[in-house]
Amino acid sequence: MTFEWPRLLLSLLAVPVLVVAYRSQLRRRDSRRAQLAAEGLVATGMQRPDRWRHVAPVLLIGALTLLLASLARPSATVSEPHREGTVILAFDVSTSMAAKDLAPTRLDAAKAAARTFVAKQPSSIRLGVVAFGDSAVISQQPTDDRAQVLAAIDRLVPQGGTALGRGIVSAISAIAGKPVSVDQSGQDGAAGGHDLGYYGSAAVVLLSDGENTTDPDPLVLAQLASTAGVRIYPVGLGSPQGTVLEVDGFQISTRLDEATLQAIAKTTDGTYYAATDAPSLSKVYSSINLAWTARTERHEITSWFAAFAAVLLLLGASVSVLRSGRVV
Repeated sequence: MTFEWPRLLLSLLAVPVLVVAYRSQLRRRDSRRAQLAAEGLVATGMQRPDRWRHVAPVLLIGALTLLLASLARPSATVSEPHREGTVILAFDVSTSMAAKDLAPTRLDAAKAAARTFVAKQPSSIRLGVVAFGDSAVISQQPTDDRAQVLAAIDRLVPQGGTALGRGIVSAISAIAGKPVSVDQSGQDGAAGGHDLGYYGSAAVVLLSDGENTTDPDPLVLAQLASTAGVRIYPVGLGSPQGTVLEVDGFQISTRLDEATLQAIAKTTDGTYYAATDAPSLSKVYSSINLAWTARTERHEITSWFAAFAAVLLLLGASVSVLRSGRVV
């Protein structure tokens, strides 16, 4: 506990003065009673010690002590639960995300639900956006500026193949705040032997149909994310039955690969969600929450001191009235 105006604590010197005055008054009262008893004016045998006579004064002095201490504006560090951390929205922007087995398209449905997710996050959550197709880029570095995040989401368009592994690497780079590169086998080549640090308050929401078409192996990179404490929540877009997509006059068959996405979730201690339609996708976003943590905040507690003083004052006055019929 600290005090904003510590010099006013000098006012507490009045408390021992009052204690001394009270004890002096008791001695004078006892002395006077003894004189009256010696003169035969008081029946000494009938007098019994009053065990309650000190209760009211002690309560009143306690109340005064708290009131004087409150003048110094006490403050204390209080632990408050809250959510904080970093969430990366990693969007698969490959050509297959233009499929319409999730209306209006897989990517458009993901973008619409992502906007709702962004709007619901508290200011303590930093959000970033990663887009991956044949390659991956950080479209928006983690920020608390929701307008920038929404703008990055709106810019996403489907094109190219799918490199799930590179999407995971870019998400880790955004969380770590430094570039992480891997070779074709998925081995780390730029972070010093996987020494990335630990980011237990970070998560990646991986929005994809799971159809990986190029190296590196996404499961190897999922292990790298797990080592860094980053949980990945894959969201499966599309249907396991699949659909046919026409691209430049060619028909391409595409379907949801749940097995790969489930394996990524298991490796990173995350959770896999199947988004079979737009409403279920919105529910998926609402169920992805970072863990609650405790943060210490300093608060002035002058009002607490005053409240306790009022309680003691009321109790002291009540005891005094019950004993003697008067407050003082």
